Amino acid sequence: MDFSWSEQDRNFESELTTFLNRELAPFLEHWNGAQSAAKQGSSAGVMGAMEKRKAWQHLLQRERWAAVLWPESWGGRNASVSQHVIYTQVMAKYRTPGIYNANGIVQIGPAIIEWGTEEQRQRWLPNILDATEHWCQCFSEPHAGSDLANLRTTAIREGDDYVVNGVKTWISSAQIADWGMCLFRTDPGAIARGMKHDGITMFGVDMHAPGITITPIREITGDSLFCEVVFENVRVSANDRLGEENQGWSVSMGALGKERVGSAGQAISMANDLRQLLQTAKAVNPGALRDPLIRDRVGQLHTQIEFTRMLLERALSKVLQGEKGFPEVPLSKLQWGYISLWLAELAIDVLGPAGLVTKGGEGAIDDGLWARNYVWQRYTTIGAGPTEVQKNILADRALRLER
Repeated sequence: MDFSWSEQDRNFESELTTFLNRELAPFLEHWNGAQSAAKQGSSAGVMGAMEKRKAWQHLLQRERWAAVLWPESWGGRNASVSQHVIYTQVMAKYRTPGIYNANGIVQIGPAIIEWGTEEQRQRWLPNILDATEHWCQCFSEPHAGSDLANLRTTAIREGDDYVVNGVKTWISSAQIADWGMCLFRTDPGAIARGMKHDGITMFGVDMHAPGITITPIREITGDSLFCEVVFENVRVSANDRLGEENQGWSVSMGALGKERVGSAGQAISMANDLRQLLQTAKAVNPGALRDPLIRDRVGQLHTQIEFTRMLLERALSKVLQGEKGFPEVPLSKLQWGYISLWLAELAIDVLGPAGLVTKGGEGAIDDGLWARNYVWQRYTTIGAGPTEVQKNILADRALRLER
């Protein structure tokens, strides 16, 4: 494994840390004070943090740190794979806020740059970059399961428009989105012909268009990050099609298929969370840390986090040599899901009954952070690829097990 930074990489890291050392503390002081409490009341939840994220994205973009992978001509830094890893690692180390337009920056913007017309780029990219417009990604459907190619929401051509009917579900932040990158079936007969990957087309859709109904889904945490989106005779201009008709599968795989080596920051984030938990436990329930079983679990978590970090580094090394980051990338996704759950469960066991007190409750530890994580982290076995799907991919393509 060859894992050394070039001089350009080190300069990139130095410039980023200089920016964060100068800007992050004043930003957090402003948002974590009384003004933050006024803007993000105790019931605000995940969606209540969006104004803070928007402000942070504005600050990042002032010096082109919001979309480092984008070309310089579109406000990015044309960062290399290794520089993107450095970016995610440094951001995780500094525990920076998330950004407002994460899907737009990471997946949707690059798809528009690669597949969009010049008119589409000029119309959509600047507003994604400066957080003027929020974008969601409308892919999943209630009857498609984990197989995206089973989607059945149709877009039928009528003159200069397409008429869309169907339902999308588990769509993140759709309730605040101005635009959606949506996959629709433009050839309804493709599934019956056994060619379900054909006949799918990508569109940029105005989420305020007549006929679109967005219903937030209340989650176990009490938040409503995800939504159901219903399309009833929605007219979408052919000018908003991304790529050619029936080319949507290629466009979507380009958007989703960016190697997740940029997720190297996950290992640092998980290590930070473990350290924070131990510091909190020492302050509120130090006796728990003398339990041999608890100490064994802490040691195992630390080992698994280090194992995941090395997996991601090996994936990066392969990508830098022109190879695919397989099977390390799906393996690290599995690790992320498992470790997140183990850490959430350890927190409740270490902190004791007070660890179960939710935000706003009397005696809540870290403002209910660990109680919320205990239920929220269940999503890691589904988000970014369900655990069962990752295992099937590894069994089929890595282990080559018989079906």
